[in-house]
Amino acid sequence: MSSSNAIAKGEAFPDNGPIRVMVVDDSAVIRGLIRQWLDQDTDIRVVFTAPNGKSAVSNLLSSGAEVVILDIEMPIMDGLTALPLLMQAMPSVKVLMSSTLTLRNAEISLTALSKGAADYIPKPQALRDASGSIDFKREIVAKVKALGEARRRSRKILTARPRPAAAVAAVAEKIGLQKPKIVLRPLSPIRPKVVAIGSSTGGPQALFKLLTGLPSTLDLPILITQHMPATFTAILADHIRRATGRDCTEAAGDELVLPGHIYVAKGGFHMVVEKQGSSVVVHLDDGPMENFCRPSVNPMFRSVAAVYGPAALGVILTGMGNDGLKGGEVLINAGGSLIAQDEASSVVWGMPGAVANAELCSAVLDIGELAPAIGRIAAGAKP
Repeated sequence: MSSSNAIAKGEAFPDNGPIRVMVVDDSAVIRGLIRQWLDQDTDIRVVFTAPNGKSAVSNLLSSGAEVVILDIEMPIMDGLTALPLLMQAMPSVKVLMSSTLTLRNAEISLTALSKGAADYIPKPQALRDASGSIDFKREIVAKVKALGEARRRSRKILTARPRPAAAVAAVAEKIGLQKPKIVLRPLSPIRPKVVAIGSSTGGPQALFKLLTGLPSTLDLPILITQHMPATFTAILADHIRRATGRDCTEAAGDELVLPGHIYVAKGGFHMVVEKQGSSVVVHLDDGPMENFCRPSVNPMFRSVAAVYGPAALGVILTGMGNDGLKGGEVLINAGGSLIAQDEASSVVWGMPGAVANAELCSAVLDIGELAPAIGRIAAGAKP
């Protein structure tokens, strides 16, 4: 490959050393603040900052950025316009959308995720809030690291030569991208009466893929905990409703769990279920965060295990961290079953990798295979 072609494909920079980041925001103060935070971490290096999308697109290849933090509202070229141009210029780049918590920006952020952005981060409303926000700093550093590392690991597979399946699997095992020897456990002999899904980074894309692929005959209630703030979760529920044609709402609390209905945990609250007589009711819990999250997958799994026992089916999709691991252990100990998304199709294989490597899963599958598997499990067959 010529050097010009290598640069055009974004391959002129080595996949080692600090993760290379571009920060795109029309506020010079925000750009400087984020750059300061990221440069304090020796595993990250900010290689370029841009005041608008046009500048970002023009300098992406020459900067070698692996992760782009992309603001939405900017002059000259906004983030949603720049997103497809960035991905066209360098398909392997990971784009982290950044926006303040408004209904409009939440809608745009979810649209960006559907168009290929890897994740989003809610930006504090005021500059003084941003500069003093420990949570914002922690989250942006963690997400940059997770996305950068995921990009490098996936590129090792894509650039492996030769590419027969056996050769790719051997390379994957060598670099630790996939672990073919994951130990699976038997599926519960009891057909599920509920499906509880946990997801985080890359979750919205995975949720749409899974939920739109479910058999139309599946009439189980579906509970979803996706790490998102409240402004986003209501819009996510509406997007799911429109995409699937199923009843889907952001959980309001103290409502009956109905067959075929999808409930999305409200941002800022854990979503749990409780038995009341012959019915099951959804509650919202504003208790302490778990794994820095509220909603967290763990409380949902624990409550589902308590109510449904061996008739509970848990699903863990792409996401950073290990939320769902402790709750998954409770679910399995109650006789339920757990399946997870595989690493190759995950944006970040933190959450699904945690339960898979803990030997809690009955299946670890590509995102495109999960919906048919759930249909088979619901019908009493193997995944």
